Amino acid sequence: VPKSKSLEAANLAIGVGYRHIDTASVYQVEEEIGQAIQSKIKAGIVKREDMFITTKLWCTCFRPELVKSSLEKSLKRLQLDYVDLYLMHFPVPMKSGDNDFPVDEQGKTLLDTVDFCATWEALEKCKDAGLVKSIGVSNFNHKQLERILNKPGLKYKPVCNQVECHIYLNQSKLLDYCKSKDIVLVAYGALGTQRYKEWVDQNSPVLLNDPVLCDVAKKNKRSPALTALRYLFQRGVVPLAQSFKENEMKENLQVFEFQLSPEDMKTLDGLNKNFRYLAAEIFADHPEYPYSEEY
Repeated sequence: VPKSKSLEAANLAIGVGYRHIDTASVYQVEEEIGQAIQSKIKAGIVKREDMFITTKLWCTCFRPELVKSSLEKSLKRLQLDYVDLYLMHFPVPMKSGDNDFPVDEQGKTLLDTVDFCATWEALEKCKDAGLVKSIGVSNFNHKQLERILNKPGLKYKPVCNQVECHIYLNQSKLLDYCKSKDIVLVAYGALGTQRYKEWVDQNSPVLLNDPVLCDVAKKNKRSPALTALRYLFQRGVVPLAQSFKENEMKENLQVFEFQLSPEDMKTLDGLNKNFRYLAAEIFADHPEYPYSEEY
């Protein structure tokens, strides 16, 4: 989307009552998010401490010596002294440099061999320096989480794991594992993703058109989108919903206003196909590619 749209969406979201904004350096909209936050603070609509801002360390900055400066660059773009949550974006390191998606002459992704446990230690130092309140990971499987949790000298465990999660990929095993370790599961793609052409197979099923989901939604007099969000929320997952329209943003906030019955939850559980919209094939050749594991 055009950058102006991101600025407009962030302003709208804060205006209608959103206080948690999830971004990342690789999305290249941190400046716009920062502008929106600052304008709302100046207008007296929010205080910094009302906002919960998440951003992410990209895979080209996993070398421990690059972590702090990468976070500092994000903070500068966001016009903030600290972020509330900083995540390792993906467990696969890529070759460092100016390009977010480095490739060789054949167009093959240039990967690296950094141990993410060493990256994690650099994140812990950022927390100690007060640049971030909490640290976590994204797109990690349970074995990769286990490696961080069992790391000698671990100072802070990951507070969350942000992964693709929706009714077609309900992540029940990963969710159970995370709950057992007191790690919050955060869901992206909660509504079946924005289906961007460069990342998502356009022949894949449109989640919000699922007839069973639509039936459950109708029964509850809610939209399929709101029903899909409530399903995740009721399971103890934190759903991230992306929208650029004010009416949808307002509607998504109604997720707290109703409850799905145990039968409805069971029906929606039955829609799981372990189907991933974002398989991140560019990382598939790396030994740390997370989706080779069942969960």
